[in-house]
Amino acid sequence: MLIAQITDIHLGFDPDNPREFNRQRLDRTLAELVSLDPQPNLLFATGDLIDRGDEQSYHRLQEAFLVLPFPVHMCLGNHDMRFNFRKVFGDEGFHDDYLQYEIVADGLRFLVLDTLEEGRHGGAFCQARANWLNARLSEKANIPTIIVQHHPPVEVGIAWMNTHPCEPWVARLSECLQGRDNVIAMLCGHVHRPIMSKWEGMALSVCPSTAPQVALNLKPIDPEAPDNRDMIVAAPPAYALHWWNGRELISHFNTAEEHEMLARYDAKMQPLVRSLIAERPK
Repeated sequence: MLIAQITDIHLGFDPDNPREFNRQRLDRTLAELVSLDPQPNLLFATGDLIDRGDEQSYHRLQEAFLVLPFPVHMCLGNHDMRFNFRKVFGDEGFHDDYLQYEIVADGLRFLVLDTLEEGRHGGAFCQARANWLNARLSEKANIPTIIVQHHPPVEVGIAWMNTHPCEPWVARLSECLQGRDNVIAMLCGHVHRPIMSKWEGMALSVCPSTAPQVALNLKPIDPEAPDNRDMIVAAPPAYALHWWNGRELISHFNTAEEHEMLARYDAKMQPLVRSLIAERPK
């Protein structure tokens, strides 16, 4: 099974521009996903779908997704607004006013969580959301399960984008997941960078953004002393492909741009391919 992921689209950052930079980056990424062989079985768009929470941008996002021949499933980030999202995409998947839902496909179960607290940059996970998650985790305990949400519950090292490990929402989410042996991975966004970690015994993957990326700088930051560091860079739009081989989830990251090709599978490369394939156990 092949699971595509995009995140942090921020559509509507330049709301009056029909050729908006972020829309161009999104369209380029979606075109690349559609061109893949094999194509993804499904796509997760993991929050910050739009930049200002406005209804018009959600309509433009809906329009952009029309090119996809496979289903897209969304979760909400800190730039989203539930009311306007529901006006465009409907109420399906909402429980107790939170967008949390389950998908089962090809022997995998996905639990999509809502970590949005409107008006707050960081994550949130209240008791109502925790109750929903605990109930779902108590069901189908024999099915490998992947958690999908916007905010990573780990400290990523980029000071102005960090989640503090002592935040109450992190503790509440951790309590839900402790001892759940069938939860194998968590897919997140929010940081605008490709990041891999481990949390509560499972793999944790942060997808890079289709919008511009966050610069990599692990130096502490002083909110009272601007130091002219790079913060946002116009690196190419990016996406993740998570391959489930029936045993493990393998995560790949790529950029949606033209790559300079140095080798192709032609007659010159055939001996190498033959030798590598021949090494595998029969």
